[in-house]
Amino acid sequence: MARTESAMVELGTSMPNFTLRDVATGAEVSNLDVTGTKGTLVMFICRHCPFVKHLQTGLAQFGKDYDGQGISIVAISSNDAEKYPDDAPESLAEQAKELGSAYTYLYDETQDVARSFDATCTPDFFLFNSKLALVYRGQFDGSRPGNEVPVTGSDLRAAMDALLAGKAIGSDQKPSLGCNIKWKS
Repeated sequence: MARTESAMVELGTSMPNFTLRDVATGAEVSNLDVTGTKGTLVMFICRHCPFVKHLQTGLAQFGKDYDGQGISIVAISSNDAEKYPDDAPESLAEQAKELGSAYTYLYDETQDVARSFDATCTPDFFLFNSKLALVYRGQFDGSRPGNEVPVTGSDLRAAMDALLAGKAIGSDQKPSLGCNIKWKS
């Protein structure tokens, strides 16, 4: 597994536009369809990555905890499904069902959306405010496979809670760490 940090895109960056297919319904979904009234969290995840597997139950609970609070959550998988079949849309739909996810799960077949976000790893998190300006990018928490730190989502929860409360989110943000996005050759 290639340990890759998130690119830490400049805060204030605008959310890129996108339209992708929902892995559960097959419907085309745009960024405007998933924009929340208070903000939008875009998570680049997948099924096969050990870092995502380590967090997946926590991510599912996270989605349930913030459901209906005004910040919409969307997951995107951009991995090459030919080389990594666990990351094909059908498999991602199974993952979402198994976890009872409270967020939309999209597949980025061309990988153009990952490039537009400058996403580099799974997991990679981008939190935008109601004006679609980036206010947080970084780790879910300090837990990693094998480091014995509990999965809590503390870093991302603090950012979400501040956004919901209308408070500033500090710029001292730690990069996410995960597997590199599996780019097509």
